[in-house]
Amino acid sequence: MKIALASCDNLPGWEVDDKPLIAELESLGAEVHTPAWTADVDWDAFDATVIRTTWDYHTRDQEYLDWTRSVARLFNPFPVIEWNINKSYLQILETCGIAIAPTIWIQTGDQTSVAESLDQLQTNTGFIKPLVGACASDTLRFNANEIEQAQSFLDERTDQEMMIQPYLRSVENEGELSGIFVNGEFTHGVQKIPIKGDYRVQDDFGAEDRPYSFTPEEIQTMKNIFNHVPDGDSLLYARVDYLRADDGLLLLNELELIEPSMFFRHSEDAAKKFANAIFNI
Repeated sequence: MKIALASCDNLPGWEVDDKPLIAELESLGAEVHTPAWTADVDWDAFDATVIRTTWDYHTRDQEYLDWTRSVARLFNPFPVIEWNINKSYLQILETCGIAIAPTIWIQTGDQTSVAESLDQLQTNTGFIKPLVGACASDTLRFNANEIEQAQSFLDERTDQEMMIQPYLRSVENEGELSGIFVNGEFTHGVQKIPIKGDYRVQDDFGAEDRPYSFTPEEIQTMKNIFNHVPDGDSLLYARVDYLRADDGLLLLNELELIEPSMFFRHSEDAAKKFANAIFNI
């Protein structure tokens, strides 16, 4: 079996998350390739293409969607990618009863008052981020004393869809909590904690990660989210990311169905399950 684990140009040298997956696939007899999604490659030559580290997709999202549409045996499949690439999916999930942080949604070209947004959200600290982004790109944490800077930051990005939410301080100590799934089944949980004073939970910014145990009820809540995803029964992989509100409620921060790190270093069994799932596609 010939497998492509789609990547990107200039993948950081520290990225080793998929090494256990590659080893497991090769142990099953698969021939594994890791081409950049932008490479001049005959994607039809692969028995399956699995998106893994295409971490630059947000800078050219329409081109990326065209690519995902063109690859015949792509996982996760194109309808899932198209739905998940823009964080407006959170609006859809909220209407389905999924708890998310209160949000001001800003369309391209809109002129939005940051001060009025904070009043509407009833908070003194805010967080701005794009609807299409990755690795904390174009994000800003600010407080009521930094309204002018936040307004300038937002005004400079009128060519993007953006969102404003209350800043959840739990990210600084508890971090982001992630549930990881293969073929719709929970494999393991991970807690990602930023360096002191930061909010960015990605490896790029020095964050640490460790195993995390979700309750059976929390795992079932995550599974229920997949019922609201187009072609949700076809998800080969998924990561569900939460932040905790001040009242202790877990709020869905992101549903990662495109290129999530799977943190196999915290679960050898997950790498085996993922490799077997790919091999048996």
